Amino acid sequence: MGAFTTPVTDSSFETEVLNSQTPVLVDFWAEWCGPCRALAPKLEEVAQELGTKVKIVKVNVDENPGTPGKYGIRGIPAMLLFKGGNEVGQLVGNHPKDAILDFLNKNT
Repeated sequence: MGAFTTPVTDSSFETEVLNSQTPVLVDFWAEWCGPCRALAPKLEEVAQELGTKVKIVKVNVDENPGTPGKYGIRGIPAMLLFKGGNEVGQLVGNHPKDAILDFLNKNT
C-alpha cells in the first residue's frame, strides 16, 4: 500500500468504510491485475491531493472475498464511493486521474 491509501479487510470494512464520517472511495483490486497496478499510483495522488476530504481504501479481492461478493464486484479494478455508510457511485476500470477527481468532486 501507499502512504495515502489504507488497506481494508472484510473484518475492518464496516468500521473503516460504513462507519466513516468522511466519504470513502473503495478500490477493489488484486496483485495479479495489471490495470489495478496501473491505477494504484493515480489513487495515491488523488488521496494526497484531497487530503481529509475523501478517504481512499483498498480491498484485495483475493484475500477478502466477502466484501466484493456483498457489493456485486464482478471485475476489477472497481471503485465504489460510500457516503454515510451508503454506496453513492461507482467507477469500473482503470480511469485517468482527472476522471477520478471529477467523479469524487461530483459525488462528495
